[in-house]
Amino acid sequence: MMRITFLLFCSMLLSWGAQGQTKSVQGMLKDDKIRVVAGASVKLISDQDSLVTSSSIAGIFIFNNVKASKFKISVSNLGFERFEQEFTYPEGESKYIIPSFTLKPASELLEEVVIDGVPTVVVKGDTLEYTMKDLKLRDGSVAEDALKKLQGVEVDKDGNVTAQGESVKRVRINGKDFFGGDVKTATQNLPANIIEKMQIVDDYGDMANITGNKNGDSEKVLNIQIDPKYNQGHMTTLRAGYGTEDRYQATGMWMGMREGEQISILGNLNNTNAPLFDFNTTGGGARRQQGGGGRRGGGMFGGSDGLTKLGSIGLNARKDFSDKLTVYGSYSYSHSNNTTLSEQFQENTLRGITQNDSIKSNSNNIGASHRFEANLEWKPSTKDYIKITPQFGFDDGDANTVTNSITFRNEEFNNSQDQSIFSNSTAPRYGISGLYNRKLNENGRNIFMNMNYNNAKTDKDQNAILQRLLEDPNNADASLNSIYEKTIQEAKNKSWNAGGSLNYTEPLSKNGKLEFTYDFNKNKYDNSNQQKGYDRDENEILNDPKLNFDYNYDYSFTTHRVGANYLYSGDKVTYSIGAAAQPSQLRGSALSSDLSVPIHRNNLNWMPIARFEYKFSRQSNISLNYSGSTTEPSVTQILPFDMSTNRTSIVMGNANLNPEFNHQMNIRFRKNDFQKGNNFFAFVNANLAENKIVSLNKSYLGRLKNSNTGGVDTTLISETRYLNESNDHPFGISSFYHYGKSLKEKTYNIMLMGGVSYNKRIGYSSTDSLDNIGLKNVSRNIVFNQGLMLRYNPSENLEINPGVRYQYNHTENSLTNRTTNISSWTPTLIGSVNITPTTIFGADLSKQFNQGYGDGINANPFIINTYVEQKFLKGQRGTVRLQAFDLLNEQTNVSRTVSESMVVDSRTNRLGRYFMLLFTYKFQKFALGSPTGDGGGHGGMRPPRM
Repeated sequence: MMRITFLLFCSMLLSWGAQGQTKSVQGMLKDDKIRVVAGASVKLISDQDSLVTSSSIAGIFIFNNVKASKFKISVSNLGFERFEQEFTYPEGESKYIIPSFTLKPASELLEEVVIDGVPTVVVKGDTLEYTMKDLKLRDGSVAEDALKKLQGVEVDKDGNVTAQGESVKRVRINGKDFFGGDVKTATQNLPANIIEKMQIVDDYGDMANITGNKNGDSEKVLNIQIDPKYNQGHMTTLRAGYGTEDRYQATGMWMGMREGEQISILGNLNNTNAPLFDFNTTGGGARRQQGGGGRRGGGMFGGSDGLTKLGSIGLNARKDFSDKLTVYGSYSYSHSNNTTLSEQFQENTLRGITQNDSIKSNSNNIGASHRFEANLEWKPSTKDYIKITPQFGFDDGDANTVTNSITFRNEEFNNSQDQSIFSNSTAPRYGISGLYNRKLNENGRNIFMNMNYNNAKTDKDQNAILQRLLEDPNNADASLNSIYEKTIQEAKNKSWNAGGSLNYTEPLSKNGKLEFTYDFNKNKYDNSNQQKGYDRDENEILNDPKLNFDYNYDYSFTTHRVGANYLYSGDKVTYSIGAAAQPSQLRGSALSSDLSVPIHRNNLNWMPIARFEYKFSRQSNISLNYSGSTTEPSVTQILPFDMSTNRTSIVMGNANLNPEFNHQMNIRFRKNDFQKGNNFFAFVNANLAENKIVSLNKSYLGRLKNSNTGGVDTTLISETRYLNESNDHPFGISSFYHYGKSLKEKTYNIMLMGGVSYNKRIGYSSTDSLDNIGLKNVSRNIVFNQGLMLRYNPSENLEINPGVRYQYNHTENSLTNRTTNISSWTPTLIGSVNITPTTIFGADLSKQFNQGYGDGINANPFIINTYVEQKFLKGQRGTVRLQAFDLLNEQTNVSRTVSESMVVDSRTNRLGRYFMLLFTYKFQKFALGSPTGDGGGHGGMRPPRM
């Protein structure tokens, strides 16, 4: 597959400049009221041609360099039905003028907002589409800048995109995954001036996209549509910069496009915490993976926290061989070196005892990641559709972490601990997924099948050293004892995931149909773990099973899901109602040198199938959706052995665990009036768990043999075990709303947004080493968010964005009757102004006011970023920018994590103050002219994040 892909890329590059004999085809587009249709996408396709253009303001389209004598013209435009017709070129003629086409209005329900003849916003089903033509964007803008101006869309300082309160998970260009769906790679590098439209899609997967039958929850997907007149040409952006503190930045992008072909090459080298790729993102494939088998683990290195050196390169390509066959895919590589300093204040939940830990750590992570993905889409006939997606990845990482912690028990010093852990891991993975859809008739009878297989392997070597200083609980004046332990661990973890599904739809009437579904999924794990312990003199510590072990565990989790439901789709009401049964089986064994523990569970869950949508109008609707899913225990939770790296921190799994079952329900409401500049949307998500897997956290004084002195020491021991919560039901509810108002043709914009979340978590704790039940603790956490954002944007030469956000976090625990509260205010001001037509000044200011965090964690940073930019050269292709980052050198990250057993306040370092001088060169050339004229062009590649 790698060879085929390489040859494909080479053939596309070599054929870039090939041109045929000169013939031309010309025509005009009109609607049923004899009005010209401007801006429509027009394609000319034959065995020798694949050309695209758009109709002019007079409705005229022209194709030059036509090679074939027989060809097909295809026309598509929002609000009109698709038009296709075959033609034969007149013999002996070099110019063929086709009679005018008449486009018929589309029958689908659309709502358009028309300004000066251009539809700017279209609401259609699960898609909200924005036209870029009326956005006030400065020259040099990228897709991310355009997203920031769309109502209901937010982009944070790290480039993460949320739409209607939900995170955007994947990005596509012209309907196809770009760099595996990597959001920031597209939004921060794609020039805004070649974009025609942006679509925010509630995507339910390939089956829903093909058949219209929606199952499960949707995810937000951004689809970027390139203006057809810029689908033939190329663009280049090069950037280099150097600054104080030895900061450097070097980036480059080249993108070439012809009708049916696209190649992008990106490269990046910097130490300014600006990653080019997110390797935790993979393309949609032909089947959404279920469970954990064969999937990539966590990221090999951090994001914005700490200081990071990065080097990345990637290639993305697409080729339409014909109307029936399309191939596209990407390869990405990145190397990262991240150093992060962190402080934590940890408050444990124990009855009758207050236990607090103050923890400082210094971690260095060096990693390399490869990611390859290809997609083949084939339509052998009008009734058949096939998609095949192979994937490959490889991660290699070294991690070195040094931690110092101090524990106070009932406000008295108990122990201090130094621990260093070094590990090396490699993780290759590969997989393939595929789908097939067959339309059995024109009335809606349909059969859909998909499958996937994914395989992953992780080899990890770990070297850990712990040294703990102990206070004698019976004699506070005695000198501190010391415990020293060194462990060397080798782990080999293999897993694979395989599954398939079958969906059959039988129409019953014009609006109603029956749907039958079957889904099979299996996760398989085959892991081994060996560890040996050593004393301070490097002598092996014998006969201590807590430090010396050899474990093997081999088990699988299998589910079958059989369901049937009735679907109804009318003008106002759409609903689906039915039921499904899901038997599951957890089976395997865990082995040690002297113990064998069988793992054998059978469960059966029944769940309703319920989905409802009511359309009050074309721009206003409410929808409700329920889904259920089974979650298997993790390896750590189910393995009934102590696999700790030291004897003072024990983690013991439970082979008797049952899978947990999760109920999820969401309600969404949308009411828009884009012509008046108003939009409002809100959602409520709720989840409830049965057989929830919860933790039993024990903290007690235990006696350990000291291998260095031969004596016995009394020290604090932490132990974690796992249980099923069958008598109570943890649940969570979250909500979000957004209201936007635009005035005076979007010169003034007001955005009010916020939400409330409530989570009930359950855990158990104990101070008795022999207690394996513990005392129940119910943790209730409420988080309230509110924000007000304003934007003044009279032209592309001036933009001012003031705003303020507020967050309140309240936690209470039933076991200790203790409550904690934190709050934060964050006013912001972001703006830019053209001092001259070619000189720009910009600033980004934010101030945090935090209250309630733990000792040493609280911080109130005031971040000031600013820049001055000068454009020059022909067509303003060159730019010099002087930028200042964090002028007051107060950059830090403060956060709170709440669980059923503890509250943790954290503070981590981030990239601090520096100044940098950057030079950027941009060039664009397209067959139908540059977006900015004179063959120059701006845009492309977002400058380093400020």
